Amino acid sequence: MGVSGTRTDQAAAADSTGQAVGLSEEEDESAAVLRAVGHVVKACRERAGLTQAELGAAIGYGAELVSSVERGRRAPQPEFLEATDRALDTGGTLAALKKDVAEARYPKKVRDLAKLEAEAVELGAYANAVIHGLLQTEEYARALYGNRRPAYTEDEIDRFVAARLSRQSIFDRKPLLTISLVHDELTLRRPIGGTMVMRRQLERLLEVGRLRHVDIQVMPTAREEHAGLAGGFQVLKMGDGATVGQIEAQAYSRVITDPKSARLLDSQYGIIRSQALTPRESQSFIEKVLGET
Repeated sequence: MGVSGTRTDQAAAADSTGQAVGLSEEEDESAAVLRAVGHVVKACRERAGLTQAELGAAIGYGAELVSSVERGRRAPQPEFLEATDRALDTGGTLAALKKDVAEARYPKKVRDLAKLEAEAVELGAYANAVIHGLLQTEEYARALYGNRRPAYTEDEIDRFVAARLSRQSIFDRKPLLTISLVHDELTLRRPIGGTMVMRRQLERLLEVGRLRHVDIQVMPTAREEHAGLAGGFQVLKMGDGATVGQIEAQAYSRVITDPKSARLLDSQYGIIRSQALTPRESQSFIEKVLGET
């Protein structure tokens, strides 16, 4: 069909909004990996004759964290696995799990999107509800996930924020990726996280907007003609000449690979860019909003 759609996991729709719902099979797979890693850590600890508190003291972590890792409730950091490997003398067994944990740490949907972005030569996105995920500060992203109802746990929020921030390395990619992002004016004025969080977020937009390979534009609320009222999306131009689209709505995300559908989405994005303020005008507009915030 050329259009693939899957129910998003707890971080998928959060690629832009941070407000996904539900637990997908992909998320279950990640949880299964973390549980398996936890079982291995526990088996090695018990074989060494140590309690959770004793292991924690030996590696510089609390017993509660050790317990969370063993139960698969928390993804262990690489330093945790390396220290545990040394303390339990497992000969590299635990340290070797770092790659598996790294893959499980970020939801598959986010990993797949990051892979697409890594292979793209050009990326364009329109955000109509909140600041696009590639531009969000840690505080802003954390506030978004904190607003989610039913509420996420602190561990889930930490995981999703880390996944969000990991994608932002795209700005430093070599060769440079051509990036354009159009934001509805509403996204600049919605006070996610409060005044100070929003001020720092607006400052981040200004900072990234000064990069030579990035254009940030604003679609004023006063515009009579607006081609993006149906919602946010992004378009990626791949190295082989193909165009891929990605659309998010509520708890669903669709990747569009059908050439005709992707071209239509690309055309729509071009119209949105033409209706928005120019990048220079947008910088001045964001500075004005910052001064009013």
